[in-house]
Amino acid sequence: MTDLSKYRNIGIFAHVDAGKTTSTERILKLTGKIHKTGEVHDGAATTDFMEQEAERGITIQSAATTCFWKDHRLNIIDTPGHVDFTVEVYRSLKVLDGGVGVFCGSGGVEPQSETNWRYANESEVARLIFVNKLDRMGADFYRVVDQVKNVLGANPLVMTLPIGIEDDFKGVVDVLSQKAYIWDDTGLPENYEIVDIPADMVDDAQMYREQLIETAVEQDEDLMMAYLEEGTEPTEEEIKRCIREGTRKLDFFPTYCGSAFKNKGIQLVLDAVVDYLPSPTEVDPQELTDPDTGELTGKVATVSIDEPFRALAFKIMDDRFGALTFIRIYSGQLNKGDTILNSFTGKTERIGRMVEMHADDRTELDHAQAGDIIAVVGMKNVQTGHTLCDPKHECTLEPMIFPEPVISIAVKPKDKGSTEKMGVAIGKMVAEDPSFIVETDEDSGETILKGMGELHLDIKVDILKRTYGVELEVGQPQVAYRETITQAIEDSYTHKKQSGGSGQFGKIDYRIKPGEPGTGFNFTSTVVGGNVPKEFFPAIEKGFAGMMETGPLAGFPVLDVEIELYDGGFHAVDSSAVAFEIAAKGAYRQSMPKAGPQLLEPVMKVDVFTPEDHVGDVIGDLNRRRGMIKDQEAGATGVRVKADVPLAEMFGYIGHLRTMTSGRGQFSMEFSHYMPCPANVAEEVIAAVKEREGK
Repeated sequence: MTDLSKYRNIGIFAHVDAGKTTSTERILKLTGKIHKTGEVHDGAATTDFMEQEAERGITIQSAATTCFWKDHRLNIIDTPGHVDFTVEVYRSLKVLDGGVGVFCGSGGVEPQSETNWRYANESEVARLIFVNKLDRMGADFYRVVDQVKNVLGANPLVMTLPIGIEDDFKGVVDVLSQKAYIWDDTGLPENYEIVDIPADMVDDAQMYREQLIETAVEQDEDLMMAYLEEGTEPTEEEIKRCIREGTRKLDFFPTYCGSAFKNKGIQLVLDAVVDYLPSPTEVDPQELTDPDTGELTGKVATVSIDEPFRALAFKIMDDRFGALTFIRIYSGQLNKGDTILNSFTGKTERIGRMVEMHADDRTELDHAQAGDIIAVVGMKNVQTGHTLCDPKHECTLEPMIFPEPVISIAVKPKDKGSTEKMGVAIGKMVAEDPSFIVETDEDSGETILKGMGELHLDIKVDILKRTYGVELEVGQPQVAYRETITQAIEDSYTHKKQSGGSGQFGKIDYRIKPGEPGTGFNFTSTVVGGNVPKEFFPAIEKGFAGMMETGPLAGFPVLDVEIELYDGGFHAVDSSAVAFEIAAKGAYRQSMPKAGPQLLEPVMKVDVFTPEDHVGDVIGDLNRRRGMIKDQEAGATGVRVKADVPLAEMFGYIGHLRTMTSGRGQFSMEFSHYMPCPANVAEEVIAAVKEREGK
């Protein structure tokens, strides 16, 4: 049995291109897990093992690996930074106890870092901050620290200071021990010496040390009183204990700096993972939910090897040996040959092979325990978010919630061979990625792929082609429009059928009105005097709710509608639930077209980075795309423009942006909200839908 206090389950997350994968590589090298570091730009990074990752130099799926540092076992997950794959970050944070947020020394707090930080706050994950790339042009450690305060609203606790900057970056000052770590130019992480602080930094280092102690002792009243009133400085051990406590409670985030690529500063981050990030037993345990209602039960999965077995499947990955199910074990133990229960499906599974992952390599295991992150080979009916537990102690862990896709493309296999392969391949891919949804258009017979963005779908098509050998014809991207209404109306509908046998009768009087944005569909009943018996209300609600999937304008799902049933009539013999459900459907068809239906389009929160001399072009272009400019912010190397832009106008934007900015512009976008379409756009969309249906 491994001592749980020596476990650290951590994730590394950041904006795209801030250096997460490179930092992970350096950690693996330092801990002796790998002997040669692979570079992302050469497509040789250990954790970027998919072809698509190696080519594009980006991380697409989170990769797990295990290494050891100072007798502690580190389970590390390297997550993607690109906004289209945030679901990977979200599900990784869900099962981790701590994280390292990597920020680029010149780029600072970028849009994706904000999203990931928000996810980590929601999951209440303790974090360290590592400001990377301080050897880059325009790097400024102190500016990034200010951004963490102002943009993220977080409290960074500065633990190291950079010695030199950009090309002169030599090493770091450890604020707590007041020593300097200087690396030589060989680029080897172990070639450093510990020396006295450079004379010109002594005052700064002393000032930051005082700030550090003042912040840390707030965690312990006795130490604080002794420090403030008597001037008694706590011991280094006491300070570390306070920092550990404050980090666990998310009161502050120990902040380090360095350059992963140049191998400078990583040791101190690893020491901090061991010293300050929580072990599995120190994190608030996962709450259990009621499997029927989804409500929290007030019970928790206590992290202990003596408790019944409980684990969460957080990722499915298809590889050459079959399906791998990644699980985080919260309590109990798991042995090869055990039978466990999937509380979602109610079916049991026998554990055949268990493996510890190192990117796409694996080590066979016979035993695993609370705190472990492992993969199980060949599980049949398990999906992301399912709870696995001891059959004698059934329970359900809090499930995961995934975002709705905003973009879709239609695909058709080019030949018969591809048709057969596609079904199998898509089944595996949907199991792997819950934000990737596949539907079949009943009218055209086309397969519709839905995802989080153009890059997301582009990579899915690439995987189908290369990994599974499916040749596809790909249609134009389609936007996920919605519909709503703008006027309140009162109406009545009677459903009557008398033709042999028992008849059907249901009369409803109702009011339809627009709801508040984001409220979806709401049904209420104010019928008094029993004109419509209570037992028929669910059928009426079901009738209306079922129709909300197809709007009156172009058949898109309807949002934000309130329906109130205020009167009606029934027949003692002929009225039934079915009759009232049919009445509700007829009422919807009759009344919705009269309620001022309106088309809604998804609007994206767009964040564009551009060199200063191209700001005018970028803003002009966003305005032409019906964008609303929200904010402009000058940085050391360029300007960030924030805007809300309809998704329909953003297809192929990266090409235009690169042309406008001579290849130096970057952007990211994520779904923000739905907004009414202008009349001319709505007409075009409705005409296009009718034309497609006419075919």
